[in-house]
Amino acid sequence: MTTSSGSPWRGWLSPVVYLSNNWISQIGVVIVTSATVLWLVLLPATLQGTVPNPYTGILMYLTLPGIFIGGLVLIPLGMAWERRRERKRGALPAAFPPLDWQSRELRRLVAFIGVTTFANVIIAGQLSYSAVNYMDSVTFCGQTCHTVMQPEFTAYQNSPHSRVECVQCHIGPGASWFVRSKLSGVRQVFAVTFHTYSTPIPTPVRNLRPARETCEACHWPQEYGGDRLRVVSKFTDDEHNTETKTVLMMHIGGGNGRVGIHGVHMGPGVHIHYAASDEARQTIPWVEYEDPSGKKTAYVAADAKGAMPGNLAVREMDCIDCHNRPTHAYQLPEPAVDLKLADGSISAELPFAKKTAVELLKAAYASRAEAAAKIPVAFAAFYREKYPEVYAAKRAKIERSGEEVLAIYRRNVFPEMKVTWGTYPNNIGHTDFPGCFRCHDDNHVAAGGAKVTQDCGACHNMLAMDEAAPKVLGELGLK
Repeated sequence: MTTSSGSPWRGWLSPVVYLSNNWISQIGVVIVTSATVLWLVLLPATLQGTVPNPYTGILMYLTLPGIFIGGLVLIPLGMAWERRRERKRGALPAAFPPLDWQSRELRRLVAFIGVTTFANVIIAGQLSYSAVNYMDSVTFCGQTCHTVMQPEFTAYQNSPHSRVECVQCHIGPGASWFVRSKLSGVRQVFAVTFHTYSTPIPTPVRNLRPARETCEACHWPQEYGGDRLRVVSKFTDDEHNTETKTVLMMHIGGGNGRVGIHGVHMGPGVHIHYAASDEARQTIPWVEYEDPSGKKTAYVAADAKGAMPGNLAVREMDCIDCHNRPTHAYQLPEPAVDLKLADGSISAELPFAKKTAVELLKAAYASRAEAAAKIPVAFAAFYREKYPEVYAAKRAKIERSGEEVLAIYRRNVFPEMKVTWGTYPNNIGHTDFPGCFRCHDDNHVAAGGAKVTQDCGACHNMLAMDEAAPKVLGELGLK
């Protein structure tokens, strides 16, 4: 429509001015204005990229953009509703009131619309960008859904990858996996909202991006790793907490040949496929090894039933089949206490410190709060009742050690999510869980009689085993 002067912009603007005079559009203007003011208040924090806590982040980056955009949507919706209402009652004018550019009010209105539209585009863009960044942050991933993610976030904070953002491993680069992760996130939001998530969270994660596209951005198994010395300290549960050491020379290998652990499993041209009979991939009845020449050899467990792999899903082995807890690793009571005794966090001077700590950790507690109330008190009570002289002389060490025992519990047990000792197996090694022995059990046999070896020397040399003072450490100048 045009006015008598024939200016097309007036024909466009006149109905906008006329139809926007309704309560829906006006509410939209109020919401947009309020959200803008709140955005200005929070602008310093958004520009700094700092979030005081996850709930402030939800307000800043998720709730506020929704309110702002919702207000913008209400304005044209109100105009459409007003047009329909006036048309139904026959009050819609055939020609809207003419607008004259000479009118100061009109010029102010046009200027206001232009400035606010520009500002709205800037604000919406900044909020959307901040929202995407916030949803990719460690704070959002680990703390927003506090109860659900508390076990994984706690383990993450105590891992070698605690300075690597979650999205670097769980999403990685590229638009396709970014979109896929956000769609998965919507499903997870509903699961948390309606409490339909599993407890504990099942592993392994089925839709995790292949390790070759994430882990190998930093870790390259084809790079030669050489041999590495590993010293494992253990403490017995006697009165003196006697310390022994096991010394291993690990053959990491890798490189261009089939040398060491990485070379044999992940070397150039090597492909390993396997079929697991359980969801956790802890029972593997069938393995197929393809060497660089293309020769394939299938190994079947002696106790496997039926043709292998049969109806079982076949998976190609990658990093996370062994390094299945590279970040979210949980400990068992005995090795966890050994580590604390080795670094002095729990005093080895205290009689039966190892035995007492492990017994307290393995006791049943209804909640983390109950454990926090009982573990340090019970640890101190043991020495106050059984060793009063030790308690009097070393009370500070006893109290500090008791808090460290509680720290082990808090690090590994989460009753609300049904996460307890051994809930999540760690496949590195074979002392605490089957790990390597899932395949290397001397029980997987090929058609010609060859077996998947269980030879210890294939992965490491045992230089000392449970010795109080290994000679090899002295020769190497190590304590």
